[in-house]
Amino acid sequence: IYLAFFKYLDFIIKNINSISSIEYNALNIELPLAISFFTFQQIAYLVDLKKGLIKVTSLKKYLAFVLFFPQLIAGPIVRFQQIIDQLNEEYLSKTRINYFQNGFCLFSLGLFKKHFIADGICPITDSLFVITDLGKIPSFAESWIGMTAFGLQIYFDFSAYSDMALGLALMIGINLPANFNSPYQATNIIDFWRKWHISLSSWLKDYIYIPLGGNRKGEFNTYLFLLITMLVGGFWHGADWRFVFWGLAHG
Repeated sequence: IYLAFFKYLDFIIKNINSISSIEYNALNIELPLAISFFTFQQIAYLVDLKKGLIKVTSLKKYLAFVLFFPQLIAGPIVRFQQIIDQLNEEYLSKTRINYFQNGFCLFSLGLFKKHFIADGICPITDSLFVITDLGKIPSFAESWIGMTAFGLQIYFDFSAYSDMALGLALMIGINLPANFNSPYQATNIIDFWRKWHISLSSWLKDYIYIPLGGNRKGEFNTYLFLLITMLVGGFWHGADWRFVFWGLAHG
């Protein structure tokens, strides 16, 4: 409900206005930082608690899980059982100099990818978008260069955020699950989603696809459930029809 209110209500109002003779005013709701990520984490926590996969813990550990800053903004979407054993004083009190060194190297690599590669490619993609925004048709070469540049920009952008999140956590002694594994080397679209935003793909499978019925209700329903799951994944990325169609295409 909270995610729908903050992220999608203005989108719904905008679409109602486009098909209705009545004009509703947009609420212009400020979107809380990282709401998509921590909402999915809480859904997983509540479902796993209901299923008995995890046990009720202290408020202190619960807040540490919810507010753990390295993964809050761009993932990974961490399950409670993946991190709970690391959130105790005995574990955290142990000095692990190799953890800090490895984490610092990983964070530095991510920062390099973000600042020098992803942000360095950004002007190339922006130049193509400027052409289309002006209503002009880009040339064949401009289209391919812009498309390839954008593909590389988002690749290194998300790869950088994943590295920085894991690196920051490792610097303070916490191991987070991997969230990115060379997805452009994937052999098909299924393999791609096993490598790109791994924690989101796993979440969608465990909390949407399998509860819908997974592959247990015949071939037609299997494909239908996959389509629904990817539509949710697309819409999760943003309140925009382009994300809906993007999710549909992947589905």
